[in-house]
Amino acid sequence: MTTTSDPSSPQIISDADTDAAQSSSEGFSQFASQVIERPRPDGVATDATPTVTFRDFSVFYGDFEAVKSVNAGVANREVTAIIGPSGCGKSTLLNAINRMTDLIPGCHTKGQCIYDGDDVYGPQTDVVWLRRRIGMVFQKPNPFPKSIYDNVAYGPRLHAGTSGSELDQIVENALRGAALWDEVKDRLHTNAMGMSGGQQQRLCIARALSIEPDLVLFDEPTSALDPQSTARIEDLIAELRGKYTIAIVTHNMQQAARISDYTMFMYEGELVEFSRTAELFTTPEHERTQRYVTGRFG
Repeated sequence: MTTTSDPSSPQIISDADTDAAQSSSEGFSQFASQVIERPRPDGVATDATPTVTFRDFSVFYGDFEAVKSVNAGVANREVTAIIGPSGCGKSTLLNAINRMTDLIPGCHTKGQCIYDGDDVYGPQTDVVWLRRRIGMVFQKPNPFPKSIYDNVAYGPRLHAGTSGSELDQIVENALRGAALWDEVKDRLHTNAMGMSGGQQQRLCIARALSIEPDLVLFDEPTSALDPQSTARIEDLIAELRGKYTIAIVTHNMQQAARISDYTMFMYEGELVEFSRTAELFTTPEHERTQRYVTGRFG
């Protein structure tokens, strides 16, 4: 099993795939126009330490191993997509980064998930501090039944006791960062539940940004949205790249091809292949990856 913490190096993780698939253009042409090779963000070196590093990391629900000995890195200030069929462990892996799995009875981990130099599951980790540094956006928009302003202000008020003009500026900056300010600046104190689904999801992104995280996790953020709202979220993620490290779980392979720099393909809890997005979608190393991205299963 190959192990490396540098996401800039293609990582072939699964021992099950021993025979590399023949490179072929058949079935991959649909991704050729989708994949964009972006330059590295300013100030990010080729050998930069990943924001998150998994070392033989597993997640269990009771005795069931949902994520199996993953070795990978989430690239600093770039976008990493996690794809795979339903039930493959991709959301579990994502949620484990900020210990959302702690909320599930019987869930436990093995190995290491390293963030900011420390094991997320080590005894020294302050979970409140961790979740201040790692923002989370879920599959369905989940605004609080409060005003637009109070939704965004919630985190800064809770964690830092921020108020007054300083809080006003944080709210405005977060809404601008989520490409929502111009749409809501004249109705900040109206109830967020009256917003459209796409606006609510961008509000949730603004809420995540308001605490100034290092890393933002997206768990299928567009699966419940219409195509127009989906496009706006994808454009927003492209704008956030370079400012934040982003990891996104998606069922939409075209979406992964469009917005990510790296892609992990998971199957039955294993990380089968991890490489630059352009390589994984056009010249995958393993047959299972080839079959999945060309629609032959999953």
